[in-house]
Amino acid sequence: MYTSKEMQVVAVTNRSLCHRPFLEQLEMVCQTHPAFIILREKDLPAQEYEKLAAQVLELCHSYEVPCVLHTYPDAARALGCTSIHLPLPLLREYAHELNDFTQIGSSVHSVEDAMEAERLGATYVTAGHVYVTDCKKGLAPRGLDFLRNVCKSVSIPVYAIGGIQLDADTHTIAQNQAAEIASCGAKGGCIMSGMMQFTP
Repeated sequence: MYTSKEMQVVAVTNRSLCHRPFLEQLEMVCQTHPAFIILREKDLPAQEYEKLAAQVLELCHSYEVPCVLHTYPDAARALGCTSIHLPLPLLREYAHELNDFTQIGSSVHSVEDAMEAERLGATYVTAGHVYVTDCKKGLAPRGLDFLRNVCKSVSIPVYAIGGIQLDADTHTIAQNQAAEIASCGAKGGCIMSGMMQFTP
């Protein structure tokens, strides 16, 4: 069990949320030293994603912040990145060819998803959405019982996602949420909007 003070922050990108140039915002994110950054820009075609990822990996490297690429294993390989995050349908598709990756994440929305992701080789999962979030307008959150059940069902780290708030002063997860997700057994929380929009 992790304590609220041990909660890791994972920054998830979405350049459409930024109020300033994306790489400028990302540099500020790097300066807060999250546990890692997931470059999620999955709307981009593979070539454009790879081009952006090259810049982001360089930026992350300069701040010694690990970066996990998303959706495109071939782009990650081309850039020498051994960390990849895949939605569960893509993990199913690529599972047999991911031996060269040391970190494999997957997005899960049920206990069954989480157990399947672990079986397919995921080294961590993001589980959500846990709280009400603008990113999933109109959809009821799955809540803390869902998160607790996911954490109990797998032996790999679980990161809560969806509606996780950033404490602007400490650049950590908001204290009340950190305590709640820690009590469920999560290793940390993923923050998108807060990371893409905060100003130091």
